[in-house]
Amino acid sequence: MLKRQAELNSLLEITQAININSPSSVLFEMLEVILNVHLKIGEIRLLIKEGEHFYCATRFGGEFENAKTLQQTCQALIDFRNITSLKSQNDPLLNKYEYFVPVFHNQELLAFVLIGGFDTSQNLLSSDLNFIQTLINVIVVALENKKLLKERVGRERLQRDMELAVEVQGMLIPRRLPKTGAVEVGATYLPNENIGGDYFDFIKLGTHEYLWCIADASGKGVSAALLMANLQASLRAWASVERNLVKLTERLNEIVYSNTNGERFVTLFLGLYNEQTRELQYVNAGHNPSVLIMDGKVKFLKEGTTIIGAFDTLPVINLGKEILASGSIVFNYTDGLVESPNEEVYISDQELVSHLLESCHLEVDTLNENILRSIQSLNNAKMNSDDITLLTIRVS
Repeated sequence: MLKRQAELNSLLEITQAININSPSSVLFEMLEVILNVHLKIGEIRLLIKEGEHFYCATRFGGEFENAKTLQQTCQALIDFRNITSLKSQNDPLLNKYEYFVPVFHNQELLAFVLIGGFDTSQNLLSSDLNFIQTLINVIVVALENKKLLKERVGRERLQRDMELAVEVQGMLIPRRLPKTGAVEVGATYLPNENIGGDYFDFIKLGTHEYLWCIADASGKGVSAALLMANLQASLRAWASVERNLVKLTERLNEIVYSNTNGERFVTLFLGLYNEQTRELQYVNAGHNPSVLIMDGKVKFLKEGTTIIGAFDTLPVINLGKEILASGSIVFNYTDGLVESPNEEVYISDQELVSHLLESCHLEVDTLNENILRSIQSLNNAKMNSDDITLLTIRVS
């Protein structure tokens, strides 16, 4: 009777510890005390399932085995569904223990304990082993529930983060782009899985100048969206007081490097067009070169510098300059258009130019749609390995 009361008290103590969310280390310490002090068990090895394998969560008594060897040897026991004597086992590691006690939950083996040096009377053996199984079952199921709760909370947090990132990214996209006048602008933005690291902007500066940017940040999700939000705010703030693209690029690099400690980077293309002088100035910072189509000829706009944010100071920044004829097109894009690794699709510069020349007579929005659809159709691909952003500008 006293033994039964002690067992009930032990279960109550364990349950109370679980209810106050005690860490697993505390639960294992309590388990060891109950098994070693109250039940007089000399050795235990408690193995708990994690993924497809079992790891030794707690142990005491005897000479400790190599953890990896213990795990591999115990694989022979995972099909046992009942408390089993190990005295007949041929494996020398196993037969030094006396009993195998499994713990199942929803028909799945979650854990088992090896018991050795068990000094108990024969008439109490079955009752004691069942109590041990119940005790470990309570602990292991509690740990499993805690893990599932943590995973659920993590999924919910990720979902909230994704919703925030979608909201942030939505605010970055220009609501209106000019369709008439000195410039005609069309954009296509397709984030991969709702959240991406792409960004574009188009800003009218004063009466006769237009600034645009297309960029791609390393990484995805909230961090990439927030990095791009900061880049947009910095670009718009500095562009209002600084027309020099070299200095503007230097400022953006300083800001990105300061905010990320050099652990993230951004590729971007900055273009500045003056409708009076018809001059295009640009800086390509490690980005896919924008394509200029003018008078039937094609030129890749490569002048600039390296990626921004990776170094505290950029090397030499070369400013590109072009005088644009009426009807000229500047096609800007991110690498998601020409690379889809999971479908093994890689579009060459020649292929891209071919698609552009076929569609350059169309309105800019239709041009973007045609190019994307043509690449997808010819390669039988969805082109969804990465974000895709297209920004096409035609000057009058």
